[in-house]
Formats: sequence, structure tokens, C-alpha cells
Amino acid sequence: MKYQFSRIAVKIGSNVLTRKDGTLDVTRMSALVDQVAELHKNGVEIVLVSSGAVASGRSELRQTHKLDSVEQRQLFSAVGQAKLINRYYELFREHGIAVGQVLTTKENFGTRRHYLNQRSCMRVMLDNGVIPIVNENDTISVTELMFTDNDELSGLVASMLDMQALVILSNIDGIYNGSPSEPGTEVIRTVEHGKDLSDYIRTEKSGFGRGGMLTKTAIARKVADEGITVIIANGKKDNILIDLMESPDTTVCTRFVPSEEAVSSVKKWIAHSGGFAKGELRLNRKAADIVRGDKAVSILPIGVTEVVGDFEKDDIVRIADEDGTLIGVGRVGTDSDEARRMQGKHGQKPLVHYDYLYLE
Repeated sequence: MKYQFSRIAVKIGSNVLTRKDGTLDVTRMSALVDQVAELHKNGVEIVLVSSGAVASGRSELRQTHKLDSVEQRQLFSAVGQAKLINRYYELFREHGIAVGQVLTTKENFGTRRHYLNQRSCMRVMLDNGVIPIVNENDTISVTELMFTDNDELSGLVASMLDMQALVILSNIDGIYNGSPSEPGTEVIRTVEHGKDLSDYIRTEKSGFGRGGMLTKTAIARKVADEGITVIIANGKKDNILIDLMESPDTTVCTRFVPSEEAVSSVKKWIAHSGGFAKGELRLNRKAADIVRGDKAVSILPIGVTEVVGDFEKDDIVRIADEDGTLIGVGRVGTDSDEARRMQGKHGQKPLVHYDYLYLE
């Protein structure tokens, strides 16, 4: 069978795998595994980014002590992740397919070395016919270092592995042109590159997940900017993955059209690294306008009015204007002490070369 895509990342949301009472929906999980197995056997390379550990643990435990939200999450995920991956292992084994567990944290994407180590790990799994099942390691993550939710993680994984498409499975059909509860509201089927959707997005979080449609849209846009098609679809619909691959034009979903411009591997990493920034370079008005212009330019010391924070050479830093409005992120070529010595001077090497600069 010839599909539109041969390399995809599939994010399965907690609302897809969770029943109304908060426990794991094993029937739905089994149906999705059957679909992934069929695609895998037809030559599609697949990475699964799966939520559900906390829901899985919630159904196993009765708390005997009062816990705060972080402790509760750590407890449920520690027990639930073991149950979740074991369930995946058993379900895929029925199809003769091996799976591997990858637990990660936001910090693991913060340096280029860790980023490449993770990419190498998942790459070798895929090359040997093993399906990676990725989840955030909630047992050691604390609130300020967590991903917004697994949408953010799935975007990083799709980008890191140079996937052709990212399929985000939620509990609704896609992004609507109004409130889904109102009559006449329809799913926006195609989002052309650069289209603004903020007027349509509701900000409420849904059910058991940490993120909502606003998060999904922000991630989808960033990933589509990197040349990867992003599809938001209803994971509770029967045969949804097969339908998306075999009948993309007739299956209800929201599809983000990817940019046609090629993006380097380093820039893909930098694009998702704003949360790991160690400091900030503030630019004067003229420099900020030039950087925001159509031409690719580096961040030169002459345009820098302030160096904020402490950082080492090759760390990620934010680039902002005089008012503190974010312009982009980049990999800095000096440490913060040298950057302060160079600040405002002519004839110096770039602080951030345009090859290592991503504009928001």
C-alpha cells in the first residue's frame, strides 16, 4: 500500500486513552495499536508519543496520604508508566512488533549534545524495526521544567527525527471555526501557511490533559514552519489513523500546510529551545527592525543595548527588542562576560550568527 507519508510521529492524548472516570481505556488503546501495527507492516516508520501514564496509575492506586499536585503526579506516573508500557508491549507483541520505551524531560532537549543523543537512540530503534514509545518522565519533572503537555514533546520529536507528518490525536475532530457546541460550526479543514487562527481558538483545557487547542495550534504552526505536515484529528474515531493515511481528502481533520523552505537540523533544534534559554540579548530599535526584516542577518554587538543573565558559549539565548518583546532565539557564540565587553561596539564578530538564529 502506497501512503502519502512514510515517516510519521503520532501523539496520542490523555483524553483519547482515558475514560470519563479517569481510568485507562484499554479498548481504545488496543484499536490504535492495531492501526499503528498495520501501517508499520506496510512500511511506515512510526514514533508514538503517548500520554496516559497518570491515568493508568490513577486507576491502580488509592491514596493513603494527602499529596500536593506534583507529588500526586509523580506517584501516579511512576506506577502508571510501568503499566502503560507493559500494556503497549503486550498489544504490539500480538502483531510481532517490538517496542521500546523512551522517557525524557524538557532538560534533555536543552543542550545540543543531549538532543543528538536522544535522536541517535530513537534512530537506531527505528532502523531496527522497533517502535519508540515516548513520554515525559513525570516522576522527576517538576512544574517549571515540564513540557506544556505532550503536544510540545511530540513537536520536538517530529522535528528531531525529520518526520514528514505529525498526527496529534485528541478527543475532537480538529480546530473549529467557532464553538463546537454551537450549530453550524465546522472543522477548519486546511490551515494555509501563515494563517492566523487565534480568533477561533477556545482557551479552555480539555478533560485530563495539561494543554488545550491554543497549545496544539502554537506547536502545529512551529512544526509546519519546519516543513512537516501537522494533522489534528479525533483519536476516538474508529480507524482514524488508517483513514488519515488512505483517504486524507475525505477524513475530517485540521491539516496545517507545511512550509516549502528547507530548515537545517540545528535550526529545528533552536526553534524549539526558547524554554531552555539561559539569558537574553536586548537590541536597539534599528537593530530589531533589521532582524525582523526580510533578509537573513546575524546579531552584531553594535546593535545590542543590554546583555541579561549569565550564559556560556553555545547556550541558547532569547533575542528581544528594547521593550523586552521576544524577537527570536539563537545559539550564542560567546559567554555572557565577553558579550558584555563587546556590547555596542563596531567591528566585532557576531554574537549570534544567522545560521543559529530562529525568529518567532
